[in-house]
Order: sequence, then structure tokens, then C-alpha cells
Amino acid sequence: MIAPASPTVRRRRLAAELRGIREDKGKSGDAVAAALRWSPSKISRYERARTGLRPREVERLLDYYQITGPRRRLLLELAEDAAQKGWWEEFGDSLSDDYKQFIGFEHEAASMAVWHVDVVTGLLQTEAYARHIISAYSRVEPMPPGMIGRMVRVRMRRQQVLSREGLQLSVILDESVLRRRIGDESIMYEQLQRLVQDADRPNLTLQILPLNAHHLIFGESFVIFGLRADSDAMMQDVVITEQLRSSSILEGERETYLHRIAFQALCETALDAAASRALILETAESYWSGAWRRVSA
Repeated sequence: MIAPASPTVRRRRLAAELRGIREDKGKSGDAVAAALRWSPSKISRYERARTGLRPREVERLLDYYQITGPRRRLLLELAEDAAQKGWWEEFGDSLSDDYKQFIGFEHEAASMAVWHVDVVTGLLQTEAYARHIISAYSRVEPMPPGMIGRMVRVRMRRQQVLSREGLQLSVILDESVLRRRIGDESIMYEQLQRLVQDADRPNLTLQILPLNAHHLIFGESFVIFGLRADSDAMMQDVVITEQLRSSSILEGERETYLHRIAFQALCETALDAAASRALILETAESYWSGAWRRVSA
């Protein structure tokens, strides 16, 4: 039996398998749709993992393709897993489809390479820092206070993956992130102290790209998800670039390869883990410790 995992990733794996079978059989999407009395758009949507298929529909496809034996059992197990709901589905309409997909990748990725140029990445945010950012979004796209609270809870729950066995996480933050005021001094001080603590995690490499470094890479923040493969379907890396209130998914081999090269260049230019940790501490004390000193006084 396949171990429980992200339905988002299972759906993609199932789609890759079924698309490969169709191509091996020399069938067009239109021909399969006509044979099963489905619309051609349905075939296109599930093969691109835009929508899922119910297990009964997968059975119909496998009957049509004459797939039997162990491979059939594997695909039906994938279909059952893909039909399950992730914990993030509990939040229903509070999350966009793009965000649900992002969480699904995050839930099962074997590795993540994160470059953030504007704010601390969500997996390392304190609750107060996250709440301030999400509340600021609502000035652009208004949302009720209850929804802000739900979004904060989602972000905090996502952080459970940090303790998941087997995950390797590499994060590079621009130094400006350490100095950019999000909320008041106490929020920033607490956030930087949190980064110092997370830097000690054995599965996390945290680096800072200093402002005076020789910058070679320019562009938006991005995350590279390394997905493990447990079937005959080859799962490529997925890159998600992040904008204000939306994201773009890049799956092509060329795009993911270019982002890998870019991330490696950032790694080589950024401070090493020890120097990065020292810079975070120094910035916390020199920029943001005023509120704590006043309380102590």
C-alpha cells in the first residue's frame, strides 16, 4: 500500500502515469474522450492535474487501455490517495486554488530550496510577523478579520513540515529582509530570534545574501520543490515564483534547471551558515532591540 501523502502530488503522479499510458498506446486525447463519452477538455484537465479523477473513472480508463496486474493495482491505489483531502481542505474557500497546490507540494517535497527577497519565508515566520503581513494584504484585497485569523492558522500549521523526517530545506534571505520593518520593533526582534533558533535545525541551511555582495541574480522570490518518485512516473522538480497575491508554477525542465542554477549562484554568493547566523543576531541587536531594552529598563 502506498503511504499517505499529499493528494496534490498524488494527482500529479497519477496524471503523469495516465498521460504516459495514452501516449504509449498511440491514442489522442480526443479519441479517448470519444470512446468514454467524456469531453476532450476533461482529458486535458486531468492529464495536466488541473482536476482529479474519481477512482471509478480511473478504472474505466484502465479498462479502455487494457492495463492489468501490478501496474493496475498501483494506479488504483494512487487514485484512492489522490481522492483524499489534505488538512488544508478544512479551510475551504479561505484558500485559493494556487495556495492549496503550494501547500500540497510543501506537504510532500523531499527538498525545498527557497529564495526570498522581500520578507521571511512563511515556514520561518512567527505568528505576529505572519499576522502583520496577512493583515497588510487585506488593504489591497479586503478580507474580514475572521479570514485573517484562518490564514494565520494555516501558515502556522504549514510549519509542521519543518520537523518531518527526510525533508531537506535550504533558505536564502536577502539581508534587506532583516532590516525591513514588519510591525513594530518587538515583532522584528522576535522574528530574528526565531530565525536564529531555526538555523540550528539539522535539516535546515539558512544563509543571508548581504547587501554589499556582488549581486548576480535579480528577480522575484521563488521556491524549488524536489519531489520524490515512488512509481514508474518520473516527477520533475516544480518551481513556484511568488508575487503579491498570486504565484506561477513552472514545471518545464528548462525552467526548473535555470532556477537550480540561479539558486546555486545565490548559495555561492551568500554568507555561509555560521556568518549568516551571526549577522542575524547582530541585526536583531543593532536594529530591533530598542523595545526590549525599554521594557527591561
